[in-house]
Formats: sequence, structure tokens, C-alpha cells
Amino acid sequence: MHWTVHLEGGPRRVNHAAVAIGDKIYSFGGYCTGINYEVTRPMDIHMLHTASYRWVLLTISNREDPDLDQVPYQRYGHTAVAYNNCAYIWGGRNDKEGSCNVLYCYNPSEKRWTRLKTSGQIPGERDGHSACRIGHKMYVFGGYEEVLDKFSRDVHCLDLETHRWKKLSVTGTPATWRDFHSATGIGTRMYIFGGRGDSLAPYHSTQEIYCNRIHFFDTVSLTWHTPCTTGVIPRGRRSHSAFVYKDNLFVFGGYNSLTDQHFSDMYKYDPEKSHWSKVRVHGCGPCPRRRQCCCLVDDRVFVFGGTSPCTVKSQCVEFNLIDLSDLHVLDFSPSLKTLCMVNAVRLNLDRTYLPSDIRWEITAMTSNSNISRSLTTSG
Repeated sequence: MHWTVHLEGGPRRVNHAAVAIGDKIYSFGGYCTGINYEVTRPMDIHMLHTASYRWVLLTISNREDPDLDQVPYQRYGHTAVAYNNCAYIWGGRNDKEGSCNVLYCYNPSEKRWTRLKTSGQIPGERDGHSACRIGHKMYVFGGYEEVLDKFSRDVHCLDLETHRWKKLSVTGTPATWRDFHSATGIGTRMYIFGGRGDSLAPYHSTQEIYCNRIHFFDTVSLTWHTPCTTGVIPRGRRSHSAFVYKDNLFVFGGYNSLTDQHFSDMYKYDPEKSHWSKVRVHGCGPCPRRRQCCCLVDDRVFVFGGTSPCTVKSQCVEFNLIDLSDLHVLDFSPSLKTLCMVNAVRLNLDRTYLPSDIRWEITAMTSNSNISRSLTTSG
């Protein structure tokens, strides 16, 4: 397991949402310091070519577009899941429109948005929730409900074929009220980890709680479980990333406000043994951060964006934090060729006599994308 690529110049985004479809990653919306979120604008989409590590800003609808009502407004704190080569976007908020509970679908092959009509027990508007796909259903848990002004601990299920919502009647003790946690599907189970709770939950105060217990929801029996765990258990955190590789759950990064600590560590949870272990990764990985995105494509994990403590005073833009525009790639099974290229870069070796295809790959690994937006952009 090795960090192989670090590139700057991608989309500068915080609290965005992303999915992998084939060998491409699609990143939707998000927050960027300096952009006016009192103005409603169509959601932007950035696409990453995972072979060349190049970002492309896809065409954004303009205000004169006759299909503009089919396009979600720019937002943050939303979720995205992939199904049948399409991305489904739900929830999130911005500073003008507030939170949303409308379902949108983006079809990459047609480069087209659709505002989907849903039925059933539609969840209330929220952000900071989690969503994962298991089979042909999307499961939504938690988040902060704007209308009710409180945290949620409900489970809502959307059938992605019929677009019908259902609020599930569950047994067992649910994970506590929280937002900015992670939900990850493994088999027929939804695993919940981390997030921000409150001692006065479901209401929000200044008495935050960061749980580090893992919970899972069995989508067949509709039952919550809190397994006993062993090993090196990660500290409670929110706004982290979680992904599955070979039926193990991995957690990266995040933030704990009680200790004012950003994380860059990685942990593995084995659901069969209910065992946590801290993962040692070779190479130079991402700096401590929160609210980044993370997508798995084959044996590689792509981590991009988020926000991090600012180390250079002149670069600090808000709350001593800086929005990030970088891309890091974690390779679970790097080939000898990949490791040789990584070392050629690290040692700054002469590449003159290397084959042209190898020189191209090294250039792709080391050349900036130059698509990031200015921190001072407004309007």
C-alpha cells in the first residue's frame, strides 16, 4: 500500500460529493472560500480522468437554459451515490436556498441532469447526512434537518428503480443523532462511523460529542447492531472519508473540535472479526484535513479537496484554514513499474532514455492540472 501521486491544481472544493463511474470520477458542487453563496447558480461538475490524473470542468448550464429547472443549485453537505452508470444527488444546502430534499440524477453519457419525481415518505430537507447504495436502494441516515432544527437518527430508503421513499421502522438501538458521519455499504449492511453529536441531542448546542463506536444497520432484518470491537480504535471524528476495499472498511482523515485536531491517519475495520487496526501506508500522503472526497477505482483510492489548518499566515483565508485543491492517489497493489516511477520522481532521476510511454506516465504523475479556482473569486 503506497501513496503514489500528489498533484496540485485540481478543483478547490470543501464539502463536495463525488462518485466513481467506470474509470472516471465525478465531483459535484461543494464550498469554496471567496465564492458568494447568497447567489443561486447551477451546480458545477468536475470530472477526473483516473488514467491521466487530469481534471475537466464540465459545461455548466446558464440562466437562459430552458432545462435549468432540471439542474440542482450549487450546494455543500449533500451526498452522491452511483447506480446504473448515473449519479444520484440528494440533500445539501447553500446560504440562500437553505437545505434541499429533491432528488437529482446526472447521466454522464448524455451529460444531462434530471430532476426526478419521487413518492412515498420523502425525508425532510437536510445536510451533513450520509448515503450509501446497497443493491438497487439508497439508504440515508442522520444529518441536520433544517425545518425541525435538530439532528436525525432515522433511516430512509429510496428505491432507485421506482424512486419511492420509505422511512424504515427499525429494531435495536440506532446510532445516536449526528451529522457529518460516514455510511458505508458492505454486503447487506450499512456501517456508520463517527460524526458530530451533541449531549443535548437531538438538539444542537455547544456541547459536541464525538463517538468512536461503530454501528451497523442490517437492511434485511431492519435491525441496528453495535458490535464489540477490538484492536486500535480510531479517535472520534467528523467530516472524514470512508471506503471499502476487499470487504474491509477504511477510514481516513477528519476532525475533532474538542481537541481542535485534524487527522491524516488511516484505519481498517474488519467486519468479520470486528477488529480495528491502524494502517501503515508508504510514501508521502495527504496533510491532515476534513471534508474531502474519496473514491475507489479498482485498486486505487483518489483523495481530493477538503480543508486543512493553514501553516502559512498569509494564505489563511477563514478560521485559520485553507481550502485544498490537491489530489492524492493511494495504490493498494502498486506494480513494480509504478514503484520505479515513484522513485524516479522522488530521486529526480534522468528520464531522457526512458521509453516515451513511461515518460508520459511520469509527466502525468507530476504535472499540475491547473483548474483550481481563486480563493478571492466572488459573484
